[in-house]
Amino acid sequence: MSLSRIEVITGMSKFSSLKSALSKAGVRGMTVMQVLGCGVEKGTREYEVDELSEMELLPKQQISVVVETERVPKIVEIIKEQLYTGHIGDGKIFVYKLDNVIRVRTGDEGIEAL
Repeated sequence: MSLSRIEVITGMSKFSSLKSALSKAGVRGMTVMQVLGCGVEKGTREYEVDELSEMELLPKQQISVVVETERVPKIVEIIKEQLYTGHIGDGKIFVYKLDNVIRVRTGDEGIEAL
């Protein structure tokens, strides 16, 4: 069975509902980091008329989960539903294939390590 890592970068306000939805979907663990960043808009908010000449790094959360590759489309749909507002800053989702996962304590590998 193959594994994938889903990484989400989004604003700070969406975490609670996203965590709840992923828990209900059977995601067994996640890693969350507070980060600073911006996308192609350079940190511009929708209500700002002038484009910034320099990037403004905004507070974001980076959330990583590892799931079976077969579950990725369903999990991505859940994430999109939870994050969507239609406004700048809804976030980005990145999906990576993983070669292996190893639980250090037991030596379990692959899906058993999750």
